[in-house]
Amino acid sequence: MERRIYWTLKKKVLLGYSLALLLIVTVILWSLVNLVRLGKAAEAILKENYKSILAAENMVDSIERQDSAILLLMLNYPEEAMQQFRENEAHFLLWLGRAQDNITIAGEEKIVEVIGTGYAQYVTEFAQLQAKVRSDAATAADFYHETVLRSFNAVRADCIRLREINQNTMFAASNKAGDVSARAFWSVFVIGSISVAVGLTFSLLLADLITKPVHRIAEATQKIAEGDYDVEVASASSDELGMLAKDFSIMVKKLKAYRALNVKQILNEKHKSEAILNSIDDGLIVLDSEFRVEEINPTAARIFGKTLREVKGRHLLDVVRDEKLYNYVKQAFESETVVRPEEADADILTVAKGSARQHFLFSVTPVVAGKEAVVSMVLVLRDITRLKELDRLKSEFVMAASHELKTPLTGMAMSIALLKEKAMSKLDAAESQLLAAADEEVQRLKALVEDLLDLSRIEAGKMALDFDSVPVELLLEKTVNVLKHQAEEKQVELSYSLPGDLPFICADVNKITWVLINLVSNGLRYTDPGGHVRLSAERMGSQVHIAVADDGAGIPYEYQSRIFNKFVQVKNEKAVGGSGLGLAICREIVRAHGGTIWVESQPDKGSTFTFAVPIAGEISH
Repeated sequence: MERRIYWTLKKKVLLGYSLALLLIVTVILWSLVNLVRLGKAAEAILKENYKSILAAENMVDSIERQDSAILLLMLNYPEEAMQQFRENEAHFLLWLGRAQDNITIAGEEKIVEVIGTGYAQYVTEFAQLQAKVRSDAATAADFYHETVLRSFNAVRADCIRLREINQNTMFAASNKAGDVSARAFWSVFVIGSISVAVGLTFSLLLADLITKPVHRIAEATQKIAEGDYDVEVASASSDELGMLAKDFSIMVKKLKAYRALNVKQILNEKHKSEAILNSIDDGLIVLDSEFRVEEINPTAARIFGKTLREVKGRHLLDVVRDEKLYNYVKQAFESETVVRPEEADADILTVAKGSARQHFLFSVTPVVAGKEAVVSMVLVLRDITRLKELDRLKSEFVMAASHELKTPLTGMAMSIALLKEKAMSKLDAAESQLLAAADEEVQRLKALVEDLLDLSRIEAGKMALDFDSVPVELLLEKTVNVLKHQAEEKQVELSYSLPGDLPFICADVNKITWVLINLVSNGLRYTDPGGHVRLSAERMGSQVHIAVADDGAGIPYEYQSRIFNKFVQVKNEKAVGGSGLGLAICREIVRAHGGTIWVESQPDKGSTFTFAVPIAGEISH
C-alpha cells in the first residue's frame, strides 16, 4: 500500500517533466541536424569552387604578364621578353592543370578544354611572332594585332568565364545555406516555444499541487509554535502530500499529549537543577552569549556580597569588577574551549571584604548546543584562600629556616677552609678525601640556601627590582661575554642575533641577565661538543620575546609540564648536582617583570626557552 501511494506523486512529476524533456531533446537533435547541413553547405562552397576560382585568377594573371613580355619583345628586349614569357608559361600551365583536376560543375570541363586549346594556339603564334620580329618589325606588329592579340583576348575571356561560372555556383550554394539557416531558426524557435509553454504550464500546475498542502501545514506549524495545539490539516489527496498532512495531524495530537505530560516533569527537573546549584560549595555563575548572568548559586552571590535577585540579568562586569576575568570569559566564548588560567597571583581572582581578602581560582567552560555557536558559559570559582595562606606560611618558614641555616653553614665553611689550610698536610689520603667531600657538601648547601632565600624574597615580593629602559643587545652581549670561556671549554658555539629595529625593554638589568645566564648555562650543560647555543629576540606586540635555543639532549615530555616547578631536575646521564631551583627562580623573576616564560623541546633535538618582557613605554632608540 505504501509503495503504491509513494509512486503516485512521483509519476505525476515524471510524466510532466518527461514531456518537456522529450521536446528539449527534439529541439537539440533538430538543431544538430541543421548544423550538419549548414556545415556541409559551407564545405561545398569552399571545396568545390574556391580552387577553380583561384586557378582562373592565376591563369589570367599569367597570360597578362606574357602579353607584357610580347611588348618587351616588340621593343627590342628579346632576352627579358623570353625569360618573362617562359616563366609565366610554366605558371599558366601549372594552374591549368589544377583547374583540370578540380572540375566539379556542369560546363566547366568544356571551358577548361577550350582554354587549353586556345592557349596552345597562343604559344604557337608567339613562336611565329618571334621569327617575324627578327626579319621584319612592321610585319611583326601587324601579325601581333591581327592574330596574337586576338588569341590572347580569347584565352583571357575563357579564363574569366571559368571564374564567373564558379563564382555563380558559390553564390547559389551560399543562398542555399541561408535558406537552411532560416529554416533551422524558425523550426528551433517553434519547437522551443512549444517546449517552454508546456514546461511552464506543468510547472504552474505542479507548484499549485504541492504548495497548497504545504501552506496549510506551515500555517498549522505557526499556530503550534504559538502554543495552539488544536489544529488539524485536512487533505483529500491520496498521494505523499495527503499522507504527510494526515501524519502531521497525528503528530500534533501526540505533541499535545506529550506537552501535557511533560510540563510537570520539566518543572521537577528545573527544581532539581536549582537544588544542585544551591548545594555546590564552589561559586558557580551561568552566563549567556552576551555575558549576562542567567543563573548564580548562593555561594557565588555571597562572594560578591549581593543577593540572587540583584545579580540575575546583569552584565558580568557589573557583578565582578575584574577586567582580567572578563577577558578570560571572552577568550572562552571566542575560542569555544575551556579556559583554566595558571595558578599564579596574576591569574587569581582576589575579592576584598573589609580588611580581609579572599582568593579564588576560576575556570570558564563554554556550552555548545550541537554544532551551533556557544549558547552559554559556566564560570566556576574555587576558594583557595586557605591554600594561599598556607603557601604564604610555607614561604615565610622557608625564608626563616634559610636565614637560620645561613649562619651555621657560613661557620662550618670557614672551619673547613681553615682545616684545609692548616691541617691538610697532617691528614692521610682518606681523611683528606673526607674533608674535601665535607667542603663540597657545605658549598652545595650554601648555594641551596641562597637559592631558597632568593626564591622566598621574590615570592614574598621583597626582592627590589631596579627597572630601567634597557637595549636587548646589551643583555645578550653581557651574557655571551660571561659564558664565552665556558662555551669554549665545552667546544660549543655560543652566539646571538637581533633584528635592527628592536625597541628597548623595561627591565632590571641584573635580574634579567641572571635569567639569561641560568638558561645559557643549562644549554651548555646539556649540549655535546660541536653543538650550538643561540640567543635571539623579536618584537611581539607590546612585548619582546627573548629566546635561548640549543641543539642538545632536549627535555623528556614527562618533565616539560613541570620543569619550572621547585626542585625538579631532569634525570639523565648529563644531569649534575644542583638545587633544582634555577628555572623556578627564572620564572618568578620573569613574572615580577610582568612577563611569562615557556619551553619548547623535543628529546634528542634540543630545547628553546623563551620569555617575554614588556617594551619600555615611550622610549625608543
